Amino acid sequence: MATLKTGDNAPSFTLQDASGSTVKLSDFSGHKCLLYFYPKADTPGCTKQSCAIRDAEQPLREANIQGIGISPDTPAKLAKFDKKHHLGFALLSDTDHTVAETYGAWGEKSMCGKTYMGIIRSSFLIDENGLISEAWYKVKPLDTVTNVLDQ
Repeated sequence: MATLKTGDNAPSFTLQDASGSTVKLSDFSGHKCLLYFYPKADTPGCTKQSCAIRDAEQPLREANIQGIGISPDTPAKLAKFDKKHHLGFALLSDTDHTVAETYGAWGEKSMCGKTYMGIIRSSFLIDENGLISEAWYKVKPLDTVTNVLDQ
């Protein structure tokens, strides 16, 4: 699994959001982004992580940081997740995990002695110029916001 590090160009992407609209990384040019990959909408860890970003809206906005969540869920599932938890930031659908692979957030995982391929919970702080400021792999759900605001 290739990983990104500080100073790397953030790989560009074009994905659908929860409403089915096309979203590109370049749409966020001029802003810092907290881009995070999570395994599945409306599961306990993913809900904690996403709600923590929602709850940190004010300090993130003050730091000129916009949250962007990416998962393998369909836009319809993301819309339900957003509505249920009043998230209010971009949730993007990467059903074929192409973008996750590009960011090094797709790889081998194990549970109960079985290995499988899936999302490696990861987050990235991307600067206004599209460069990786920080990359956190295997991040704990509640550390996503803390890591970014501690920068």
